[in-house]
Formats: sequence, structure tokens, C-alpha cells
Amino acid sequence: MSKYSSSQQDAPVIRAATVDDVAYIHTLLHTNANQGNLLPRPPSEIVRHLRDFFVLDHNGEPVVCGALEVFTEDLGEVRSLVVSEPYMRRGFGKLMVEWIATEARDLGLRRLMALTYVPQFFGKLGFEIVPKESLPEKIWGVCITCYKFHRCDETAMLRRL
Repeated sequence: MSKYSSSQQDAPVIRAATVDDVAYIHTLLHTNANQGNLLPRPPSEIVRHLRDFFVLDHNGEPVVCGALEVFTEDLGEVRSLVVSEPYMRRGFGKLMVEWIATEARDLGLRRLMALTYVPQFFGKLGFEIVPKESLPEKIWGVCITCYKFHRCDETAMLRRL
């Protein structure tokens, strides 16, 4: 059985995102960005980073998206993790994070980070709060161009793989 398939019809299935998922991913991210839960990403950025994205399907419908961004041979990041509201608190977000952690480990990464507004969720998954300054690859590679750079209100978290 492929890691992208399941033998049970209603079991959640995590798969690599495709171009057909871009509109869905953008809608999820846009809705959550408007609620202040994450930073916005335009469709062009989703397309440019499409190979980083995964989608969790339940009953044949996408209900979760998440991405793994690789910074160095040592460090990756869980990005754009969103669970569709009707599917929250069913363990699907945890499944996606564990999938991303496995993908990161399979690539040989030793650390997985997240910048988050929900540190309690990531804490339950083995992430620990760290100073943002301890992640210069992220701060000086990506965050420096963010409009919230000087007033970032996200919590930096790290998990050793």
C-alpha cells in the first residue's frame, strides 16, 4: 500500500498537494489569515511552493492542508497548517503534523520548527518554545520581509527529530 492511499473508504488520507488543490489551500489560508490565525499567502506563492504542501482528505474531500519548508540540511518548518473548521478537534491536525515530521525525518532533517499562534497544540506534539533568535535561518531568510517583523506576535517552537 502506498503512503498516499488507504484501504478504508472513510479513513483520512494524506497526499502531496496538486495544482487542483491550490484554490482549496488558498481559501483555507485566506479564511484563517482574515481571522488572524496565520499570515496570508497569495495563490502565486502557493503554486510556487506547491511541492511543499500536503492535503489530508477525509471521505474523498480535502479538509486539512500543511506544508514542510526546508531551510538547511538540519532544519525544516511546519507551515500553513490549517484544519477546515468542521473537522477541528478530530485529530486531523495532529495527523498532518506527524506526517510532516516523518517527511522531515525521511529527508534527514534533525529539527522541525513552527511559528504559531497556538503553542499549546504544538506543545502536545513534542515542540518546545524557543527564542526566535535561536532560528536565524527563518528570521533572516523569511521573517525579515514580513510586515510583522518588528512586532511579531507568533511563538517560535522547535521539535528535535
